[in-house]
Amino acid sequence: MCSGAAGGRAAAPSDRARELVRGAYDHHVHISPDVMGRRIDDLSLARRFRELGLSGFTLKSHYVPTAERASVVRAAEGVEVFGAIALNAAVGGMNALAVEIAAREGARFVWMPTVSAVNEAEILSRSDGSGRKLPFWARLQRELEEQGVSAGPVPVVDETGAVLPETRAVLRVVAAHGMVLATGHLSRDEIFAVVEAAREEGVRSIVVTHPEFPSQNLSARDQVRLVEQGALMERCFAPAYGGKVSWEVMFENIRAVGAENSFLSTDLGQPANPPVEDGIALMADRLLEAGFGEEEVRIMAVENTRRLAERVPV
Repeated sequence: MCSGAAGGRAAAPSDRARELVRGAYDHHVHISPDVMGRRIDDLSLARRFRELGLSGFTLKSHYVPTAERASVVRAAEGVEVFGAIALNAAVGGMNALAVEIAAREGARFVWMPTVSAVNEAEILSRSDGSGRKLPFWARLQRELEEQGVSAGPVPVVDETGAVLPETRAVLRVVAAHGMVLATGHLSRDEIFAVVEAAREEGVRSIVVTHPEFPSQNLSARDQVRLVEQGALMERCFAPAYGGKVSWEVMFENIRAVGAENSFLSTDLGQPANPPVEDGIALMADRLLEAGFGEEEVRIMAVENTRRLAERVPV
């Protein structure tokens, strides 16, 4: 069984968990090549997924689109690997053209701003400036700002909280191509505004990114409301393993919205964290220990991740 303490070392997943998550996708991995050091590269991870009976993964970069890279890995390793784009300053922020090109290249996921989210910029501005205990991406953001090459935060709403026209333009492209919209590192109020606008613009597959994460911190009541609007809640291994998110709070929120409205991902790839290919199974072990049934775990690990892998007809 796995250890989930912050900074702790995770044991290998149980055989039971390995078998239970066979066929799963991990739609949130950070692996090399990247601008930051990562634990494993994309080709090696694809081989490990194939060996373990996992179906595939989505390549997430905070800085560059990954659809071209995903197509190379698919061809080389025969594993389903999906591309994505995160709408940070490096790709022009709320850039409908960048999303259109990514879609034509086969990208599956579109993340709202993450490292360039106004929400994250406000949080970082309140830190002590030392860079200690900051995520790797936050340190990089600081370096870029010091070099004078950062374009600043990317807004998705105006000062009244209304969704910006350029955000709606992005949402229309997402809808037109049947892509998955993920809320990234937006704040609570921004998430609600964007989810509502996405539904209005015809987006049919919406993911709320790690809703328990400190910069999102959505209550169980908030999550129920978002589920009622058709959103799916992402449950990430790395933040809970690292102590940024409480396992108990995450479990309470899963119970509040139901396993059918949650899916598992890892957010792994950091050098000090467990192997990426172990993350979903390690999470399954924790869920089983917490009293979730095998069917509930399989729904979150396999059925819902496979559903996200299927492009929505338009």
